[in-house]
Amino acid sequence: MADPAYQKMKTVRPDSKGRITLGKLAREFSGYTLKESADGTILLEPLVELPAREAWLFKNKEALASVEKGLKQSSKGKTKSLGSFSKHLKDDNE
Repeated sequence: MADPAYQKMKTVRPDSKGRITLGKLAREFSGYTLKESADGTILLEPLVELPAREAWLFKNKEALASVEKGLKQSSKGKTKSLGSFSKHLKDDNE
């Protein structure tokens, strides 16, 4: 019986060297964390990499919480226009 917690289930078979290919499932990810439970269940958790210049955000809990709050507010339409920022732009001819 299929587990309703999963959107897709597929039977795969290892090749002669014990390898299992993920094919299209691996397209978007740079790697996987493999977790093995005592009963032999294996869970692959997809990983994605990010540029080092962006990693600071995930290390700074306060900044990350602020970004997450802003994204939630934005998704609920709780934003307001601050007007034009054009007055802050420098003209190359000045």
